[in-house]
Amino acid sequence: MPYFDAASSAPLHPVARQALQASLDEGWADPARLYREGRRARLLLDAAREAAAEAVGCRPDELSFTGSGTQSVHSGIYGSLSGRRRVGRHLVVSSVEHSSVLHSAASHEAAGGSLTEVAVDRTGRVSPEAYAAALRPDTALAALQSANHEVGTLQPVAEVAELCRAAEVPLFVDAAQSLAWGPVEGAWSILAASAHKWGGPAGVGLLAVRKGVRFAPQGPPDERESGRAPGFENIPAIVAAAASLRAVRAEAEAEAARLRDLVDLIRARVVEVVPEVEVVGDPVRRLPHLVTFSCLYVDGETLLHELDRAEFSVSSGSSCTSSTLTPSHVLRAMGVLSEGNVRVSLPFGTPAEDVDRFLDVLTWVVTAVRTKLGAPAAAAGPVTAAGPGTASEAAGAGAGAGAAAGNGDLTVDSLGRLCPIPVIELAKAIGDLPVGGVVTVLADDEAARLDIPAWCEMRDQEYLGEHPVDGGTAYRVRRRS
Repeated sequence: MPYFDAASSAPLHPVARQALQASLDEGWADPARLYREGRRARLLLDAAREAAAEAVGCRPDELSFTGSGTQSVHSGIYGSLSGRRRVGRHLVVSSVEHSSVLHSAASHEAAGGSLTEVAVDRTGRVSPEAYAAALRPDTALAALQSANHEVGTLQPVAEVAELCRAAEVPLFVDAAQSLAWGPVEGAWSILAASAHKWGGPAGVGLLAVRKGVRFAPQGPPDERESGRAPGFENIPAIVAAAASLRAVRAEAEAEAARLRDLVDLIRARVVEVVPEVEVVGDPVRRLPHLVTFSCLYVDGETLLHELDRAEFSVSSGSSCTSSTLTPSHVLRAMGVLSEGNVRVSLPFGTPAEDVDRFLDVLTWVVTAVRTKLGAPAAAAGPVTAAGPGTASEAAGAGAGAGAAAGNGDLTVDSLGRLCPIPVIELAKAIGDLPVGGVVTVLADDEAARLDIPAWCEMRDQEYLGEHPVDGGTAYRVRRRS
């Protein structure tokens, strides 16, 4: 079964498996002890630290092993903020950071700190100039991921790091998605990563803190890992993590070129085989193995289930695939279509024939889901639905559903209905209007705030804005053609 969700967790690398099994017999003792078994464990731990530090691009004594990537993020951010509390309590982050960073930022703000989120463009990339403008005299820390975990866009870390250095502000980098492909460029100050993203075992994180960076570990003091990760080190897992990182780095250049070609194929073919799809993220400055696209008129949860039944494992940022029923914060920050969202992230060694079969399967799966939902047929322009798919019937009976105003405008009541139904009803209704007519869609699903403007851009219709109404929001769209 093809596994296309390496961005969530990569399959265990064969080298990691071998190193884990070998070190279970050699690395079980306390590395702080001076007897033979302790010294043997210490040698394994030191060798793993040196290998990981070389891959990160830091000194071995700057790198600590933690219990997870999330722990590394939390420790890195809180320790940096605490170490620079005399400077101020202002934190700068991008709006598309991983949730572990944003949760840390929200906790900091709730405790009385100040926070600035730097917006991104439609590709998910921050502007270095916007980042520089967010820095203040009381800024204690800035945080910027090296590459986005949902759309693959590479961030201008080196440029932002120089701006931060000029402002004497340390830069924290979440490198979880990019570290397998190479070290993070630039004068960053603190870096976090997670072993299971590159084929190491889960439960191992990396935290690198450059010499000279003010850092105050949180919690009770501990003598292990420079006080940044208390508790007994999981030496077998650490050894496996370092060994797999070294192994994937040895393959990275050739594998990046091969996977980039496969992703380029997906990016080109998906818009040919699936009508009305939006490929999101930067088309050039991106991770080599990741591509994300969104399909109009598709329920993301159903789409993922159908792909799983066809033996393809992918993930999604659609609101209808999450328990919160809100779109991915990354897609929301980018302002792109969220419905029918699919993230494909290819693990090392993915064969080309799996990608070809995925594209074939995707075509009929999307068609089947759209048919099940009663979506309008794909066309270059708005499509007028016939029979049971008229705008008023799609909206349901009741006051205001499909009601025409004096100028022929329509109101479609989608309150209580989840994505992608409000957009499907909009698409059906607008075909019943003359050019210049306006459809007002009433919806209470948060995804509509993204998906209706995105639909307008994709179908060349004019989005007029929104305003609150009882029970939800009214979105107004004028037919252009």
